[in-house]
Amino acid sequence: MHIALIARILGLLLMVFSFTMIPPVVVAWIYQDSGETAFLIAFGVLFALGLALWLPFMRSQAELQTRDGFLVVTLFWAVLGLAGSVPLMLNDALSLSFTDAAFEAISGLTTTGATILTGLDELPRSLLFYRQLLQWLGGMGVIVLAIAILPMLGVGGMQLYRAEIPGPMKEAKLTPRIAETGKALWYIYVALTVVCGLAYWFAGMDAFNAICYAFTTIGTGGFAPHDASLGHFDNAAMDWIGTTFIFLASLNFALHFTAWRARSLAAYFLDPEFRFFLGMIVLYVFIAATVLHWFDTEGSGINALRHAAFQVMSFSTGTGLTSTDAAAWPTFLPFMLVMASFVGGCAGSTAGGMKVVRGALMFHQGQRELRRLIYPTGVFALRFGARPVDERVLQAVAGFVGVYTLISVASMLVLTATGLDMGTATSAVAASLNNLGVGIEGVADGFRHLHPLAKWLMCLLMLLGRLEVFTLLVLFTPMFWRQ
Repeated sequence: MHIALIARILGLLLMVFSFTMIPPVVVAWIYQDSGETAFLIAFGVLFALGLALWLPFMRSQAELQTRDGFLVVTLFWAVLGLAGSVPLMLNDALSLSFTDAAFEAISGLTTTGATILTGLDELPRSLLFYRQLLQWLGGMGVIVLAIAILPMLGVGGMQLYRAEIPGPMKEAKLTPRIAETGKALWYIYVALTVVCGLAYWFAGMDAFNAICYAFTTIGTGGFAPHDASLGHFDNAAMDWIGTTFIFLASLNFALHFTAWRARSLAAYFLDPEFRFFLGMIVLYVFIAATVLHWFDTEGSGINALRHAAFQVMSFSTGTGLTSTDAAAWPTFLPFMLVMASFVGGCAGSTAGGMKVVRGALMFHQGQRELRRLIYPTGVFALRFGARPVDERVLQAVAGFVGVYTLISVASMLVLTATGLDMGTATSAVAASLNNLGVGIEGVADGFRHLHPLAKWLMCLLMLLGRLEVFTLLVLFTPMFWRQ
């Protein structure tokens, strides 16, 4: 393992990350909210730490191995998440402990969106902008991680595309070099953000809020500059804009790239994961809208459809924005929304959860096992799209789903030991492991009241969810550290 090279990379990342403190300083000057001091100090501290880590190893030359990659990726999210807490701790408007500041920063960078802050409408705009910027940058990092990095390590949802699953993108990279891949993804990500921001602006938001909500929508993050989230505006046009762009952000960005390059929408409908995801969303929306209309919870049928569509997209993809108080919806709907987040969005997107491709494969595998019960001697090839799926892929998916479920259950039990009831513990686990952010039951109003142990466990779950579990878990195996 090349420790010197890893230290050099982390030092460089810290120096680059320190420059994320500059945009909030500019916002503070524009709106004269006196919040620039904390960000300027944080910039100096983080840049100095990065420089101190980089200088001793600046001439280190070696090629990263697979094991180095696992460590670099994990440290990237953990170290930068903790580094992001520095301006939050220094900000006089918050008075946060290290635990709370780390929770907020890791939640933002992993695009989870779980928050311990209240009274957002009264906070300095520079601070609000920083939270939105964190999750937007995290969303870009998630896409590069999912499409360009994790497949090279042999893990992640996009790895399934390399394992002979049919679709428009089966390679580890969209273009021959990672740098070119990152550039292509960056163009798509920025373009979606700009269009989304302009749409919010035309719908009636001011420029600041349009930018902030575009960041959180495309990053599927969930942070918002208002306590009531998008429901602050109570605007149907904004809700439909949010629904549309959350849907786009939760699709495989490789599909966006393929469709853009081919100048055709056919790539989407040829992809089996997209079709499964679309069908799943339509079913959820139909159920939610029907129940809301039946109980007359959100007014007219059109209004019920509007809120059902938005909340289903937001919860099921792990975005966590809200257009209304979904936690107060009747009967089983709040729990249906939380459970939907376990499947999440598509592989190679900014969304959270286990990813649709895994859920779809498990669904089809279940159908195959039913056929085997009827025809014990029959041979049934599992197809996902036009081509059969290799048995090794099914084993990998089953292993992932099993570990994911085990972590979920174990985490719920630990959270109940901190004093939470089972419903609240389930919601908290879903909010963190699925990178959902928003909760129901006892965490419907936020996570600040939780025990510090519960907050650190949630931070770990956020990282596990964002790194697709195995990338982090492999570091805890003895064989990883053997030479």
